[in-house]
Amino acid sequence: MNRFFVFLLFFFSLTTWQCGNNGYSFRGISIPADVRTYYVGQFKNNALNAPPTIATDFSEALKEKIRRESRLILNETSPDVEFQGTIVDFRVTAEAPQPGATSAINRLTIITAVQYSSNKDETAGFKKNFSFFFDFPASVDLASVQTDAIEAIFTQLTEDIFNAAFTNW
Repeated sequence: MNRFFVFLLFFFSLTTWQCGNNGYSFRGISIPADVRTYYVGQFKNNALNAPPTIATDFSEALKEKIRRESRLILNETSPDVEFQGTIVDFRVTAEAPQPGATSAINRLTIITAVQYSSNKDETAGFKKNFSFFFDFPASVDLASVQTDAIEAIFTQLTEDIFNAAFTNW
């Protein structure tokens, strides 16, 4: 019984421990200690057929992801790290052909071009495309699943961007 409590104490201390200068946590986030603020610029929408608010919605989703999952504070005037970008593509394609030239599944794909820069360390930046998709039955109209599809895609895209910027995986 005593070993169990020692194990629990050890486990909880490991999961909450922060290591000095590199900002490492159990989740794998690696933000230098001198990086305290971030900024997400308004993304641009260059994607045909995309909803008019998609760029603003994506910018807000990325801001929220960073706010929720890091210790960084939003700062629009002199941030330590910055994200800028563009919604490059928003398209629906047929993915599961069936006999008779029809499709069983359609796929909504969103592609973003992201530029990440650090005002503390010029070598820490990147310019990269990120994409993700949402499959839905071909018998269903995109308009009826679009909100859920975009939300699911944004969840994965923001995770991928966050990981590219703040983890060493």
